[in-house]
Amino acid sequence: MTETIEAYLSLGSNLGDRRRNLKEALRMIGETDCVSVEKISPLYETGAVGGVEQGDFYNVVARIETSLSPRELLHLAHRVEKRLDRVHGERWGPRTIDVDILLYGEASIDEKDLVVPHPEMENRAFVLAPLGDIAPLLMLPSGRTVSERLAGIEGQTVKIIGSLD
Repeated sequence: MTETIEAYLSLGSNLGDRRRNLKEALRMIGETDCVSVEKISPLYETGAVGGVEQGDFYNVVARIETSLSPRELLHLAHRVEKRLDRVHGERWGPRTIDVDILLYGEASIDEKDLVVPHPEMENRAFVLAPLGDIAPLLMLPSGRTVSERLAGIEGQTVKIIGSLD
């Protein structure tokens, strides 16, 4: 039997039908062999981070079980983004969908195009707030729980707006 790993994905959208984009991305991920979407956070509306003037994002975090390797999971994320017309333009710019691997079990990966745990996750309320809804006591690389780290974030707007349904 193939071993499964618990992983967390962050999904965001600020172009087009943001809710539909997130639902479609999660549907595609969940329909992939070797991936099971176990839990999805409530839906958040969040201000953009990174200094690029743009519309607000809808964000969710999903906990998955997968037997895909980290590299295969990254390729899946890129395929989902491509199918939902993600255009890689300006860094931190607007996008139809963004799928990031936050955590992949206990793995620590530092490659040119794949860094896990996600290097910015502990600085982003739009990641920590939904992650905290599904795993508040999850220990982060800093040695703090999600809830503890979120309490230390200031100046980032996040607003829960309900479920993705």
